[in-house]
Amino acid sequence: MGRIFSTWIKSLASYAAVALVLPIAAAGAAPLPAALGPEAPFAQTSGGFVGSVTVTPTHGPVGTPVTVKADGLPANSQVQIVWRTVKGSWNVGNGEYHGRDFAPVGYQIATLTSDANGVASTNFVVPEDFGFTHDVVVQEGDRLLSQTGFYVDMTVDVSPKSGPVGQPITVDVKGIGWRQLHNSWLLLYDNNFTGWISSVSTGGSARFTIPATGEPGLHMLEVLHGGFTFAYRNMQQSPEPERPQFAIPFTITTGDAIVPPSPDQQVQTEIRSLPATGQLDVAPRFSPVDKPVTVSGTGFEPGKVYQLNWTTVTGNRVSGGGWEESSKPIAKATSDDKGNLSFEVNTPDDLGGAHELWVDDGGSKKRGTLWIQPTAMPLDVDHGPAGTMFTIHLKGVGWTETANIFTVDYDNSFIGYACGFNSQGDVVIHLYATGQPGWHYVDLYPAIYKGKETGPNNFRLPQLTYAADHPGEDLPHFRFAFNVVEAVN
Repeated sequence: MGRIFSTWIKSLASYAAVALVLPIAAAGAAPLPAALGPEAPFAQTSGGFVGSVTVTPTHGPVGTPVTVKADGLPANSQVQIVWRTVKGSWNVGNGEYHGRDFAPVGYQIATLTSDANGVASTNFVVPEDFGFTHDVVVQEGDRLLSQTGFYVDMTVDVSPKSGPVGQPITVDVKGIGWRQLHNSWLLLYDNNFTGWISSVSTGGSARFTIPATGEPGLHMLEVLHGGFTFAYRNMQQSPEPERPQFAIPFTITTGDAIVPPSPDQQVQTEIRSLPATGQLDVAPRFSPVDKPVTVSGTGFEPGKVYQLNWTTVTGNRVSGGGWEESSKPIAKATSDDKGNLSFEVNTPDDLGGAHELWVDDGGSKKRGTLWIQPTAMPLDVDHGPAGTMFTIHLKGVGWTETANIFTVDYDNSFIGYACGFNSQGDVVIHLYATGQPGWHYVDLYPAIYKGKETGPNNFRLPQLTYAADHPGEDLPHFRFAFNVVEAVN
């Protein structure tokens, strides 16, 4: 099973200090952000710099029009203008989390020919990319002639700006950095920690949705940096004080609350991190626990009885006993006169993620895999006075360092996490309803349990950007609503 897990886990200027009105150009004021162009050779200097290059302006958000001008170049020579950045990926494997990897890369903005005076200029639009400092390079093939810097300003927007309780609020962030002091941004809702925002594999851009919670009136969303788990509150006195801080108002209006769909409608319909298929065909390839699955294969000895075996992992990370892989038979079937074999089984109640299925075919194993996806059951109680206990029940929670916990927000406030490894994917969470009469919301987000990374420290925190940027597995998020009612005297 370790072999399977190792194959399916993915490799992975100046600002306004506080932005109540975000520094985003008005509609129509700037062209749409440009996509990054083709990759260019990562040029090196040879014999010193040649000429000089300037950009105007020197900073701005994604979508900013920029003029680049080079002079002092060889006359009538062809050069390339290159935007330097990085490619980000998560470093995961064999169930372990090892952090983030960033590889330098250059993308061509334009190819120019200098005039008789050695001058060349062009315009470009700041691409959607990581934020903060980038090199803009003039190069001739793989020889770097000159370079300057451009500072990509980080921006945050929310949409809509008002709505009833439960209204999904989309938070759109661009220009998140990749360096140590620029790559860990956090969301606070009404001064409560909600979760962290990542953009490792999404190139500096992040988008996620939270519910509007609280009473009618003004509520505040803050996006702040924090590399040591929580938000850094006195940024202006830090070693890098120009990092921005964003505070965006949202108004909860009166009207009918928006409640989330039932858990059976929050089931994943696509999983990008499925392992390669094997010699056994498994249909469907991913499934919640206890749902029917067909496992079939060909080339077996006709008329022979075979056993289908299921492989899993048992143990935990905290008792000191570790964990181990084991297999057990879960079905029998007889091959037909052509050597075709088919098993009809229900997905075992087990850990989430990839499980190897195998059949012993005379000393060799024919293998396939089934992915168990996490699912949630309806709340056992969905209304009652403050103090009512209610239960969240999940199945198919995983075992890897990137899948074995779900973190819990109550009304956008982080209140803890729950682990599914020791209980083989079965998670039961008991909560107490609190707050004023009305609807209250519970969100369960994927997270990173632990790993080898020393900074930033984003472990055991809600990853709000799980959908596009979670390391390792594709995992779901679950949202529940509880209606607090007046107590009956």
